[in-house]
Amino acid sequence: MNAARAAGRVEVEALAAELSVTPQTIRRDLNELCTRRLLARVHGGAVLASALANLAYDARRMMASDAKEQIGRMCAEAIPDGASLFINIGTTTEAVARALGNRRDMLVITNNLNIANIMAANPQCDVVVAGGMLRRSDGGLVGESTIDMVQQFKADYAVIGASAIDDDGTLLDFDYREVRVSQAIIANARKTFLVADSSKFTRSAPVRIADMGSIDAFFTDRVTSPALREVCQDNGVELYETAAGEGAH
Repeated sequence: MNAARAAGRVEVEALAAELSVTPQTIRRDLNELCTRRLLARVHGGAVLASALANLAYDARRMMASDAKEQIGRMCAEAIPDGASLFINIGTTTEAVARALGNRRDMLVITNNLNIANIMAANPQCDVVVAGGMLRRSDGGLVGESTIDMVQQFKADYAVIGASAIDDDGTLLDFDYREVRVSQAIIANARKTFLVADSSKFTRSAPVRIADMGSIDAFFTDRVTSPALREVCQDNGVELYETAAGEGAH
């Protein structure tokens, strides 16, 4: 279960080799976890069972944490000093904020109290908190007043996350109120950067944020789906993969 939380997905053969047990033993254990609705079976392994309800914030923060930090640094490198930017709710967007900790003359508009606190430690950064209804589970601010605040700005960049990404490039999330804020952020930014690790490719969520046609650059650890890679190419999305060592355009 810890391996699934860390990576979002576990493979039968890999677990069997790592634990020196038979694949049949792993399958039996995975089936038990699936019966308890902690995991969901997929071909060759299992994923976290979170299609209708998002994981708790602490669990999301721990999942693929190393990949998120690398993605955050790579995205931050693409944002120049002196820029204005939206940063929305998410543990990967928080990694971007940490990577921007020493930047100069920036304006950050966010509906994420965690990001506001991260950026407040940088005296060279002005922070605007888009107020709204506080979601205590993760420090997110959502609702009509949040959207109204976002619409007062036209930022150079938007840094957004997503809970799930389909092979056809659809970006998905769980909370309709949060999605509406994300849509307002995209509409009021000159460029939109998507940050998400590869565990999001094996998850599902019910609410549509946007599609790849709304994205200018996608920062991730790796894209293994040929279909998703083709969608990025067809929509002119600059693709940056930490696992590739450098951006693939």
